[in-house]
Amino acid sequence: MAAPQRVRAVLDVALRVPPVFIIDAILNSAHDASAGYLAVLAQLLLTLLGILASIVVLVLSRRALFKFYTISMALVIAATSVLVNYYTILHMNSNSAYKVELLPASGPSLWMPLVVLQLIFGIGFVTLLEVQSTYSQLIIVDLIVPSIGLVLELPADVQETLVIISGLVLAIYTTVCLLLRFKWFYYSTKYTVLLLKHMYQVYGIQVMIEDAWKKIHFPDVLRVFWLTRLATQAVFLVYMVKVSSANAGEASYFLPWSDFWELVCTLIISGCDSTLTVLGMSAVISSMAHYLGLGILAFIGSTEEEDKRLGFVAPVLFFILALQTGLSGLQPEERLIRLCRNMCLLLTAILHFIHGMTDPVLMSLSASHVSSFRRHFPVLLVSAFLFVLPILLSCVLWHCYALNTWLFAVTAFCVELCMKVIVSLTVYTLFMIDGHYSVVWEKLDDYVYYVRSTGSIIEFIFGVIMFGNGAYTMMFESGSKIRACMMCLHAYFNIYLQARNGWKTFVNRRTAVKKINSLPEVNVSEGNEIDDVCAICYQEFRTSARVTPCHHYFHALCLRKWLYIQDTCPMCHQKVYIDDEPKESSTFSNNNGNLAPNEEPIPDIGDGELEQELNDHDLSDDEEEEEEWTAEQHQLATDEEEFVNDVHALGD
Repeated sequence: MAAPQRVRAVLDVALRVPPVFIIDAILNSAHDASAGYLAVLAQLLLTLLGILASIVVLVLSRRALFKFYTISMALVIAATSVLVNYYTILHMNSNSAYKVELLPASGPSLWMPLVVLQLIFGIGFVTLLEVQSTYSQLIIVDLIVPSIGLVLELPADVQETLVIISGLVLAIYTTVCLLLRFKWFYYSTKYTVLLLKHMYQVYGIQVMIEDAWKKIHFPDVLRVFWLTRLATQAVFLVYMVKVSSANAGEASYFLPWSDFWELVCTLIISGCDSTLTVLGMSAVISSMAHYLGLGILAFIGSTEEEDKRLGFVAPVLFFILALQTGLSGLQPEERLIRLCRNMCLLLTAILHFIHGMTDPVLMSLSASHVSSFRRHFPVLLVSAFLFVLPILLSCVLWHCYALNTWLFAVTAFCVELCMKVIVSLTVYTLFMIDGHYSVVWEKLDDYVYYVRSTGSIIEFIFGVIMFGNGAYTMMFESGSKIRACMMCLHAYFNIYLQARNGWKTFVNRRTAVKKINSLPEVNVSEGNEIDDVCAICYQEFRTSARVTPCHHYFHALCLRKWLYIQDTCPMCHQKVYIDDEPKESSTFSNNNGNLAPNEEPIPDIGDGELEQELNDHDLSDDEEEEEEWTAEQHQLATDEEEFVNDVHALGD
């Protein structure tokens, strides 16, 4: 990102953080319910209006936000000027309870700083509101009029009257300016609403939300809001601890460990006391997970773009867990315990995602027979870490806590991750053994299938167990609608789809094996060599070969993998396996066009007989069949090319 773009992005985030603080303050104040019904209703309406106004300000453009803050700062300066004049008059009255002892009672030492301060306020006000030169002078004079009353030592009631008149004049002028600028604010808001409406009508709600999300830099805004709020609370708490320690006569430069730990716990508890702060914490977790994922990808040498989604998956899981457990609505002590439990579950989910990042790299290195130690060591190190860390986490948790549904879930996730790592390392070892020898290992595919099937079955069993654990938790501990929805999603994706895909793979594999076993096998010996190569892997036939009905030779392993994709010959696209149908004769005998062993040549057909046969055939049906066959070949071209490339990579 270029420097000007980075500066504009930082400015956008800085301008949009204050509305988030306003929304947070409104949400926190909304919990103070009054006894009266009307008071509660009025408080609710004010809360909704404040949140709506803050959201509108949040989605404004950068220029509109800058003008909005300019006007807001001018209003703050005007209010501060009036309050300073008012409290100065109260200070002059010696009988007032608002007397400030640090200020002088009267004289030049009082009104001279006041005049200078009012001049600064006036210049700032007219500059921010861009007041014309004629009116600007009158505004400055209006602010200085109460100070002139102090200089002339007018009676107290006259000075109070001057302060009131000055404040009314300033309020009237400010109201007029706001009414004149309300047209600009209205059109800016209308333009933003129309733009969002146009995006929704043309591109849909998803594109509209994504565009608004990128435009307002919402994750960055939440991240800055949460960190700023946390830092402010930390400074205040440290100051209070220092003051209490000084009063107790235990002043020290560093905080004691007990006070420091209590301070950290208090900050963590206050960092998730509302839905907005939970969103802010999710944004911080998103940033941490994003850079963690990038670091792991760089360490293992992966370039997959889909593996960079850890910064999106982690905060979504954390926010769902927070909503599912009602984190922000718990008491402080219970909130801290629940947050720690949610973080343990989130850690196991992140480890599962990291395994999903390392497994393709591990399989790619083993299948491509890369012998470089520097390429294998990082992936193996991460895999070992993924195996050891869940074991250590489970041991620590079992040592500190008694068995409950939460601990059972964390342990199940850890055991499942360890099983995934074992499956990946086992398959990696099988491929490395296959690459060490030059002979084709025909049983390799079977062993890989058995290992992966075992891992999938164990994962399916753990999915069923976790569904039962969630059902028990929902019925007897903490049931909620969000938990019920998550259980339905878990049952569909982790149980139903996994079982359906596993059964489909099993049926396809069993069908492919049945087709392969039905084909004749030619054994290769010294006296019976096949002068040809497999058309799939381009390797010679060293032990045996399978012959298709169209008389083409293939390795049994290669042909079985091919039959997982489609039921046609890779060479001529004829059906490989036909039940109870006569085999059609073909003019091709094998991959080179030579006759297969022990096969008789097909007798030649005379030209007259061939012409008569063509005349008897329905030419229209032939044209339709030819069109269907052409469409089928075009559909299968991509799958065939990808499969052959993968087999070539395995052969190399």
